[in-house]
Order: sequence, then structure tokens, then C-alpha cells
Amino acid sequence: MAQYLIVGGHGGVGEALARRLAAAGHAVIVTGREKAAIDGLAAEIGGRGIVCDVLDPGSVAALGKEVEGALDGLCYAAGTINLKPFERLSVDDFLNDFNINALGAARVIQAVLPALKTAEAGSGIVLFSTVAVDQGFAAHASIAMAKGAVVGLVRSLAAEFAPQIRVNAIAPSLTLTPLGQKVVTSEKMAEAVAKMHPLPRLGQADEIAAMAGLLLSPEGSWISGQVIGIDGGRSTLRIRS
Repeated sequence: MAQYLIVGGHGGVGEALARRLAAAGHAVIVTGREKAAIDGLAAEIGGRGIVCDVLDPGSVAALGKEVEGALDGLCYAAGTINLKPFERLSVDDFLNDFNINALGAARVIQAVLPALKTAEAGSGIVLFSTVAVDQGFAAHASIAMAKGAVVGLVRSLAAEFAPQIRVNAIAPSLTLTPLGQKVVTSEKMAEAVAKMHPLPRLGQADEIAAMAGLLLSPEGSWISGQVIGIDGGRSTLRIRS
């Protein structure tokens, strides 16, 4: 039985991954800011819940002390989707997106690195980028900049931590999670965005979680330093209109 930590484990991809790992018989630690929600999920899957705010360095440091034993994998699923025209973006917008998506991931990895290093068969880290880093979408300047930093972090750490710890990222297109549903506020909008994909629908949280589970598992033991697109073909394919 392996032990995995999922930061941002309530709702969306984090929760879908927690359920997958728990169903496979693994020990799962989930974190989030809301104690009731995290405790409820942990009780439901037979895991452990820890309250952690990734914007609070003290809270992240405490998380590192609360993780007991070796960690076979870490998934950092905390994130934002902040879509605004460039001229409307404030310094606080840029800082918040960077702090949650990139700096928060770095802090968490530092906090639990000793536990990741003690996994006998090596361990895995999964972070999240976005299709918008490579494609360049309007109104995505802040989030794409933050997620671009995540890509840089993944490749740097994959080199630095090899061969003991593998580090990868998943770059989804728009996915039907609580966060993603704030973007598609109507059925008409959801249909319009879906049609932008060669596979014309929006992603499902469990589809992203399936790849995260592979990257954390022994089956993904020869994959590191990669940014894997799960995006309905949007990042690489062009179809006739």
C-alpha cells in the first residue's frame, strides 16, 4: 500500500484522484482550507484530512510536519482560473495567480520533500499547467504566466530530483470542475467552448485524475519532466471549420 498526498483535494480533479487512489487500496491524505469539507471527504474514502492554506507559509510548514512516514506521491491540485482582459488585471491578480499555482506548489514540495525522498521505490510529483501556456488565448495573461512558471518548476525539479523523484505536469483544457464551471456560466457558452476542441466536448475531472494516477504509480516510473496535454486535441490539432 502506497501513501499519497493531494493538496487541494476537495472538489474537481483532486477529489477525483483521491477517490481513485483510495479505491485502489492506497493511503490518501487530502488537504484544503475548509475543515468540514476535507474531514467529510477523508471519512468517506477512509483517508486522512489536513487543513492547509497554500497562501499561508506557516500552514504549509505545518503540513510538512503532519505528514507521517514516506510519501509515494504528491499531487498539487490547488489552482485558479482568472480570465480578464490584460488592461483590467491588477498587481494583486498576478500575485494571487502566481502564489497559488506556482509558489504554493514550490512551498508544498519543500515542506514534504523529506517524506518524498524516503519512499523506497521512488516517488512522483504531479502539478498542473494549462493548454493556454502553449496556445496563447486572449484574456489569459495572468493565469498563463503563472502556469508557465509551473512548467519551469516541473522541468527544473525533474532534473534536480532524478532519479529518486519523478516530476510531471498535466496541461488540461477546460474541464467540468467547480472551478471550470465558473468560466462556462451557461449551456450555450459550454457548447461554444466545446466546439473549439477537435474532440468537441469539455473534459471530465476523472479523465484528468486518471492521468495523474498513472504518473504517480509504478506504471509511470519512466516518465519525468513531461507536460502532458489532456485537452481534446486542442493544443496540437486543427480541424476544418
